[in-house]
Amino acid sequence: MHSQRPSPPSLKRSVSEESQSSYASQATTVSRTSSKLLFGEIPLTPATTVDGRYRSNSSICNLVSSTNPGFLRFWLNEEIRENVLAHIEQEDLSNFRLVCHDFSARAAPHLFEYLTVTFKSSSFTKPARMEALSRIGRHVKTFTFHMPHGPETFLPPIIDPVTGEEKQLLYEPQVSAPPNVPGQVRQPKYGSQEIDDILVHQYPPIFHAATNVPAFVAAMSELINLQHLKVSCPGFDKTARFRRNAVDYALISMRIAVERAPLFSLSTLSLVPIHSGGLLYLHPMHGFGSTPSSAKRWGQIRRLNICMESIPYSSTSARTRTQSLEHLRILHAYLRTLSRGLTKLFFRWKGERGLSPLSLDREPCMLPVEEECMHPSMRGQVRGPRPLRFSRLRYMELENAVMDSVQISDFIHKHRRTLVEFLFEDVKLRHGNWDEALEPLTKIAGNDGWKRRQEEVMDVPIILSPVDIEPRIMGPLYEEQEDVREKKVHTLSRWLSKKESPHSKKSAKDSFWGGGEHMKRFLRGSIFPSWK
Repeated sequence: MHSQRPSPPSLKRSVSEESQSSYASQATTVSRTSSKLLFGEIPLTPATTVDGRYRSNSSICNLVSSTNPGFLRFWLNEEIRENVLAHIEQEDLSNFRLVCHDFSARAAPHLFEYLTVTFKSSSFTKPARMEALSRIGRHVKTFTFHMPHGPETFLPPIIDPVTGEEKQLLYEPQVSAPPNVPGQVRQPKYGSQEIDDILVHQYPPIFHAATNVPAFVAAMSELINLQHLKVSCPGFDKTARFRRNAVDYALISMRIAVERAPLFSLSTLSLVPIHSGGLLYLHPMHGFGSTPSSAKRWGQIRRLNICMESIPYSSTSARTRTQSLEHLRILHAYLRTLSRGLTKLFFRWKGERGLSPLSLDREPCMLPVEEECMHPSMRGQVRGPRPLRFSRLRYMELENAVMDSVQISDFIHKHRRTLVEFLFEDVKLRHGNWDEALEPLTKIAGNDGWKRRQEEVMDVPIILSPVDIEPRIMGPLYEEQEDVREKKVHTLSRWLSKKESPHSKKSAKDSFWGGGEHMKRFLRGSIFPSWK
């Protein structure tokens, strides 16, 4: 007897319209064809590109191993399919992509939309990782570069092994790798062959990886659809804030890579957290390796989020105070460079309160000191930094700062034509009060009606009642809450009203629950006669 093998299910190929989903990749270059599918991506070919642009995932492969017409109608409906994929957990998406090539291609944009890299010495140099990044990079929309400070990032002084003298490193980023020509001496990476040999023996591998600018450029060039860049450098030690470490060199390489990679969709930048000197290495004009066109890429930034380590500006030491003021000048210059294109700004001091970065030009400590040798005609004309002006700013939030009411009033008045919503959270006033700070709102509105639209915070007792009884008491309260939510944009309670203390929350909870016997007597009442 000859047993007949059952024929495998037929593979159906359907032609659908080009996807218009927000997750559709818009690559500008053709990825290298590879027969090894590490993540299950379908390699691009010239047939799947039009004028050098990547077509939608639906044009690559619609092979679904299913003979159920109902499932095919469901799967080929783009709106339903994308909605289902958006609600699948990340762990399940990894297994989902192993079913077939079409499932892999459809789920890849959702699975690799967010990518976090904790920088190590082999993060951007290991061939297998770079090969994987070349397959999934076009799907990444939010990229987080995480490099914490630690013992491995600390850089000791450079000591000459022969004389014992300390040597200085005059760092100049090597943007492109020098060609390796046989018979010729390779160009030194750090200026001289002597310094190269000393750094190889005395500095950790993470330093040499952080200064590998071509590796950073190659990695960032794969993220062609990147929209949001996050830089996180936690664990900063304030005692070593005036000494450069490996994190600073990595920030230089990251800035150069962003400026040279084709990141035409980049619009959001988050520095959470960043140390005080980190902005110097991220500054497109004042940083190492800057060019006249460096500011062009950073001009795309529309939303900026900064959580910065606080700077102790009130130190008794003249040297420390001068260096702290220099960090404030760097912050002011950085915000000024990005101020023209910003529509949303969030800034928070981490640690103790710091000066307002929005009005450093009004701080007396930022003004140059008049020298005694200065000509009398020049005295009184000493000027500090130029004031900031955000010509497109619509939303602003400042937290954990100290400033004067005049500074707030001046900021609101200058940006009254564009500013839609602003928030001063945990801001302490040195001089003046909040009525003076918000006085421009009265002038803009023509009256002080905005003061009467404050949210009132109170403890409301909870009333338990059967579902068949109409809540006549709580009904109006719900309606008022809905009205408050609609007017939330115009309220000022988060600035003016006091926060609920943890003691008040605890007392309200204890007053309601009381003890176990109290609740038993309450629940055994006429409302719940069957409770036991």
